[in-house]
Amino acid sequence: MSGVRLMLDPARRSLEVQTFEDRLRQKVVGQDRAVRQLARVYQVFRAGIAAPGRPLANLLLLGPTGSGKTRLVEAAAEVLFGKDNAVLKIDCAEFQHSHEISKLIGSPPGYLGHRETHPLITQETLDQHHTDRLKVSLVLFDEVEKASDSLWQLLLGILDKATLTLGDNQRVDFSRCMIFLTSNLGSQEMANLVDGSLGFVGGTASGSDLDQKIYRTASEAAKRKFSPEFMNRIDKVIVFRNLQASHMEAILDIELERVQARILSSTHGKPFVFQCTPAAREFLLAEGTDAKYGARHLKRAIERHIVFPIANLLATDQIRLGDLITVDVEPGASKPVFFREEKGAFMGSGAHLASAMTLGAASGGSALSAMTSSLAAVE
Repeated sequence: MSGVRLMLDPARRSLEVQTFEDRLRQKVVGQDRAVRQLARVYQVFRAGIAAPGRPLANLLLLGPTGSGKTRLVEAAAEVLFGKDNAVLKIDCAEFQHSHEISKLIGSPPGYLGHRETHPLITQETLDQHHTDRLKVSLVLFDEVEKASDSLWQLLLGILDKATLTLGDNQRVDFSRCMIFLTSNLGSQEMANLVDGSLGFVGGTASGSDLDQKIYRTASEAAKRKFSPEFMNRIDKVIVFRNLQASHMEAILDIELERVQARILSSTHGKPFVFQCTPAAREFLLAEGTDAKYGARHLKRAIERHIVFPIANLLATDQIRLGDLITVDVEPGASKPVFFREEKGAFMGSGAHLASAMTLGAASGGSALSAMTSSLAAVE
């Protein structure tokens, strides 16, 4: 007697992993493919079937500067641990010479400075963000193409056997680590394939064709730079696309909300709300859009035109507790203007602000959107 065969759905995600992917997508704009790949890695880890004796994943992130490679890792840390600095970050530009490797693993016994040189990577630093529920570490080797041969030799052991031997012969276990390696290799060739405003050169290539060309270009650039034994230890090469105008608008919203969160946590008794008019948003996008530098240029524009002026207004007591500040730009002006809304002040006491912050935390939404809703109720 034959049993009943039930078709299974391997594309289904657990609720935890689906939530992880959705929250990542809210924080990393324009790189849905990279988000999906990271969610798949996380699903394997949560299912408990990761390959033994190796890191949970070795991911090589390629793409132009400012496209979100480092941001993806920071966003993953923010979703998993509640803070974007829960990442062990190694800037490979600091290890361009072989002797500098001692800063990473410590000097061997008998060498000058052995006791004074504390290794950057230890088991304690790897495990410092572990919780009872989640024992995973995120390790980022940034701009790996700038590393010396000595660091690459260390990486071969880490990526393959998940172990690192320090200068004092102690071993560090990387088997619970997701390892990310970022590089800008091939970014110039990719930029030649993508037109910053129209999307495709000449508008003749389909989206899938362009994706394949970009992936192939980046992969070939990595293979020219890295040895075959290094590339064989990479589980997945993830290629980041150039950011388009619609992506920059979404990133603007995210960055403005992050500035608002900084204001709430750092103004020492004088929290307030600010809002940007459409003219101010267009100004920031115009000032902050640069195909060569990606989203980092937009963040610099926000710092220069929003954060620095607000700091001056706070220092000179022109902003008071609970104010609503409007940022506007006059036609043809070279900088924004700031207004305090006398009639539409956000609150007369701390009650509405506390309510809005509680609402934002409970709903998982941003502090800015929560306070905007509360402001509408007050008016």
